[in-house]
Amino acid sequence: MNNIRNRIELQFAAFARTIYRHRLKTILLMMIAIGALLSRLPTIVIDTSTESFLHEQDPALLTYNDFRDQFGRDEVVIVALKPKQVFDVNFLKTLAGLHAELEENIPYLDDITSLINARNTRGEGDLLIVEDLLENWPETDDQLQAIKQRALSNPMYENMLISEDGAFTTIIIRTQSHSSMGQKNDIMEGFDDFDADIQAPAGAEKRYLTDEENTEVVQTVEKIIEKYRSDDLPIYLAGSPAVVHFLKEAMMSDMSKFMLLAILTVSLLLYIMFRRITGVVLPMLIVILSLLSTISLMAIFGVPIKIPTEILPSFILAVGVGSSVHILAIFFHRLRKTKNKEESIIFSIGHSGLAVMMTNLTTAAGLMSFANASVAPVAELGIFASAGVVLAFIYTIVLLPPLIAIIPLSNKKTEILRKNNRVMDNVLEKIGLFSTTHPKKILFVSFCIVAIAFAGIFSIRFSHYPLKWLPETSDIRAATEKIDKELNGSLSMEILFKTNRENGLYEPELLNRIETAGNEFVKISNQEFFIGKAWSVTTLLKEINQALNENDPAAYTIPQNKPLIAQEFLLFENSGSDDLEDFVDSQFSMARLTLKVPFVDGILFDPVEEEITAYLDKNFADVDFQITGLVALLAKTFNNTITSMAQSYLIALGVITLMMILLIGRIRIGLLSMIPNLVPIIIMLGVIGWFGFPMDLFTMMVASIAIGLAVDDTIHFMHNFRRYYEQSGDPKKAVFDTLHSTGRAMLVTTVVLSVGFFIYMFASMQNIIRFGFLTGFTILMALASDYFIAPALMVLVNKNRA
Repeated sequence: MNNIRNRIELQFAAFARTIYRHRLKTILLMMIAIGALLSRLPTIVIDTSTESFLHEQDPALLTYNDFRDQFGRDEVVIVALKPKQVFDVNFLKTLAGLHAELEENIPYLDDITSLINARNTRGEGDLLIVEDLLENWPETDDQLQAIKQRALSNPMYENMLISEDGAFTTIIIRTQSHSSMGQKNDIMEGFDDFDADIQAPAGAEKRYLTDEENTEVVQTVEKIIEKYRSDDLPIYLAGSPAVVHFLKEAMMSDMSKFMLLAILTVSLLLYIMFRRITGVVLPMLIVILSLLSTISLMAIFGVPIKIPTEILPSFILAVGVGSSVHILAIFFHRLRKTKNKEESIIFSIGHSGLAVMMTNLTTAAGLMSFANASVAPVAELGIFASAGVVLAFIYTIVLLPPLIAIIPLSNKKTEILRKNNRVMDNVLEKIGLFSTTHPKKILFVSFCIVAIAFAGIFSIRFSHYPLKWLPETSDIRAATEKIDKELNGSLSMEILFKTNRENGLYEPELLNRIETAGNEFVKISNQEFFIGKAWSVTTLLKEINQALNENDPAAYTIPQNKPLIAQEFLLFENSGSDDLEDFVDSQFSMARLTLKVPFVDGILFDPVEEEITAYLDKNFADVDFQITGLVALLAKTFNNTITSMAQSYLIALGVITLMMILLIGRIRIGLLSMIPNLVPIIIMLGVIGWFGFPMDLFTMMVASIAIGLAVDDTIHFMHNFRRYYEQSGDPKKAVFDTLHSTGRAMLVTTVVLSVGFFIYMFASMQNIIRFGFLTGFTILMALASDYFIAPALMVLVNKNRA
């Protein structure tokens, strides 16, 4: 095993010598290859939609897509207004103006509803009349009061178009479910009626409304309502499309701004450590090229950037800087002694090349365990983060020697670096002395800390609450919470009933059961979660029946006669209204029941869905039913995330353990080396539990970075400890030699990266603040583990053969 490792190290040294001497050819070839790869970078897209969390063939997503194909988009933009008096002629004129301007300017619009055009179903003799509520503008106070009475007495309007207390009114905006991209021909421009849910040609791939189109919709709405907003007329913008838009804006702003700050901070610290511009430029060049190449690979394979994959820049920053610094630290240390660039870079690649390769391959293999995750962006993160790790290694090994060859280096700065190294050496000397002198005490204290942290793990609270990622001062968060409170929700949960036979919905008994189910579900309440409203085709049928019975409120019921039901539906269709399409399919074989719910923590959806499913299993055994809609996808996403991440981390730890054993060459030492890897992760989980941080998607992502960095430091330590122990036979001396060589690079990378991640704590979004703190903290714990626990273990299990 030792001979194999020695031969590999010699091969790395020979490779470094070759590319050093063919520097210009190497750089030119790499520039051509990287340039070809980066040419696809402009085609990358961003997708922050909820459905993007599921794989294309996920049954839940397929059900949701079928629902959207049949009934259109369930997500709506809500514009809520709170005038001094809703039923005031002047305000209604303002509402009409806002409604008209929105209707005229919103792109991809499918439907817009407010008190201006709300469905008003009434009867006149034998006629069924379906008209807008304000079809006839009120001329007198009596007419205005009649409209007010009609609106407040309509159950469908309540908490949909007007709040229970009559203080709020809304404009509900529903967009097309399908994207218009590439579907409009030039000859059809100007014909807006052709825009609505255009059907793609047979065999063509269906594209749902894209992230860019959703952004365009929300920005248009925001721009228009701003003109009407005043102190006397507060206007609130909410709904999942608006939340997704502002969430994406805030995250992109925070991540880009603080990624830039992190890069600047890392660059500054690298300069302080190395006292050379080359010590900054070379690692950052590797990081930037690796990151851009990784994103280009995503573009080539048609994979968009999603919320979880936004940590890619941070991850590539950590891995890229770590690999470069480990080689550069050895290089500058050797250069100080030899004053020979070629010999120094060949030595550093030969010395650390195998360790760098193993750290990157181990990290990549661990990340690949996410590739089979049931949450699509987690699987994509595993695949492309692995690719980024491999690219970072290739760029480090192939580009560093020729770049160093063409860059002039000053001996004066080498002397300055010597002074910095003396300080670092003194610190490392004391750490080595303490860890080798008191190994049992270190392990006992470590065990106590781990035990306390482990106890905190049982207090971890799972959460998927994107709204709470936004700061409390966020307008969209405040508006959503306001609308959830005043109008009993801003999201919807959908239940599909399929009779699988034509005109199956004419059966009074089935319609009665659907009506009863809606009434029962409204009673459900679970902590912050509640069902604020339920409506279905039975709501429309009761309207029709009341209108055809002289508008008698007592007739607001479901007819108990099958032919009468069929006749009333036919009369409604003949009235000119197409609203029936929103509730049933054309064959009257399938119906939807819509439940209005608040935007709350996704973890609360699951028990409610279980309760609803149990009720449906009991009362609809003869009917196929499916629960779908945005809320169902949120619940599915979070459940998949927990399961996927747990399985993936177990696989990752198994793969990493195996590779550690292969690297070290001894099973017992390989297993023991996993202790310093696991300790920082357990401590991080303990901090999450004890401090009450929610275990959300971003928090789970921290562990992937933690595993990568913890493994990197441990492999470098174990690789060099093994070399020095074989040379001297003295475990204590091997620890000191390891700390004085690779220990420097470990310290530099830890200080640089931890500060770089702590910068994120100044972000505005709560999830990014926690991400920065936990990642920076875990990096520090990983170093402490490899500085104290790893040496203590090695001193205790390796005999002194000197």
